[in-house]
Amino acid sequence: MQNGPTPEQRAQMGAAGVAAGLGCSVVVSLIVTIGGGLLLDRAVGTEPVFTLIGVALGLLAAGYQLWELTRVGVKDRPAGPLGRQLTRVPLGRRPGLGPTTGQRDGEE
Repeated sequence: MQNGPTPEQRAQMGAAGVAAGLGCSVVVSLIVTIGGGLLLDRAVGTEPVFTLIGVALGLLAAGYQLWELTRVGVKDRPAGPLGRQLTRVPLGRRPGLGPTTGQRDGEE
């Protein structure tokens, strides 16, 4: 009987985790930039100007995050800041468990 997920299931869960993290970061960047634009518009009294700038900056930030995600596996160019963080996350090994068996280190 197997105690943990198979390597294929681990890879799928890792990919789902990366996708969920990327989705959250895209949403947060849009909320922060658009919200900042709304607050600036209310403070200065220039209603749509900073909101539209916030929308543009949020879309640029989201596009950059998606572009960085596509660059994670490319070997001919160095990854950007987001890509470097994603490559540091080990997908196949959890702390205290063997890399493929799902058993504790040292167990048979």
